[in-house]
Amino acid sequence: MKIALVSPYDYSYPGGVAIHIHNLHEQFTAMGHYVRIIAPYSGSRSDLDRRNIIPIGRPIPIHSGGSVARITLSPLLSAPLKAVLESEGFDVVHIHEPLVSTITLATLGVSSCINVGTFHACHTSSRGYRLLGPLLKRWFNRLHGRIAVSRPAQDFIGKYFPADYTIIPNGIDVASFSAEASPIEEFRDGKLNILFVGRIEKRKGLKYLLGAFKTVKRELPRSRLIVVGPGDTSKQKMMARLTGLEDVVFTGFVSNEHLHRYYQTADVF
Repeated sequence: MKIALVSPYDYSYPGGVAIHIHNLHEQFTAMGHYVRIIAPYSGSRSDLDRRNIIPIGRPIPIHSGGSVARITLSPLLSAPLKAVLESEGFDVVHIHEPLVSTITLATLGVSSCINVGTFHACHTSSRGYRLLGPLLKRWFNRLHGRIAVSRPAQDFIGKYFPADYTIIPNGIDVASFSAEASPIEEFRDGKLNILFVGRIEKRKGLKYLLGAFKTVKRELPRSRLIVVGPGDTSKQKMMARLTGLEDVVFTGFVSNEHLHRYYQTADVF
C-alpha cells in the first residue's frame, strides 16, 4: 500500500507529533508499505531522500496555546500538493491535526484518496475552532476516518466537530527503550538524579518543577535536576540563579540515541 503521512508542523523540529509520524513511517515501512512524509521542513535538504520526506511550505513560528507551533500559512500549496499526490498515487493519505495549518487543509482540498485524520491536541477551548468551525466543516467532512490519541483529545475535537472517532493511543517503541544504554558517567556521583524531558515552553510547567525542586533540595541536599529539551532556557536559568538553586543542569536538545542514556541515569523521571 502507498501511504502519505502529512504533518502540519516543521518536521525538522522535535515534537510529539513529529515523533509519532516518524514511528508510523518506520512501522509501516517495516510492514512492507511504501511511505512518504509530506511536511514543512526547515532542516538540511541533504537527507530528504534518505528520510522519505517531501518538503512543502516554509514553516514559521506561531505562538499558540502556551507553545510555539512551527507551521506553514502559505495559501499557495494546493498546486504542489496536487502534483505530489497525483505523481505518487497514494492509496491512503494520513493527515495529522488536519485543521490547524494550510498544508493539512490544502491536502484535504485536493486529495482524492482515502483520507484519515489523527487529532493529537487537548485544550480547554479553541478560539479558532469556535470562530472558524462552520468554515472548517467543509474540510473536516472530507475525512473518511478519524483518530484521536486519547479520550481528552476526542472530547476536545468532538466539542467542535461531533463525529465518530477511534481512540488509538500514542505507541511506545518498547524494543528501542529496552535496548542496553550506559548511564552518563558524570552524573553517577551518588546524587539523586531527577529528569525532565520536553521542549522548554510555558505550557510544560518547568517553572513549577524548579519551584518544587527547591523544596526537594532542602530535604535531599544530594539531589540534581537534569532538564533535557530544546528551547530558550534563559528565564529558567535566571530563576535558578536568583533563588540560589544549585544542581540544575540544562542540556538543550539531545538525540534519541543519547536520550536513552539520560533515562538510564535518572532515579526519578
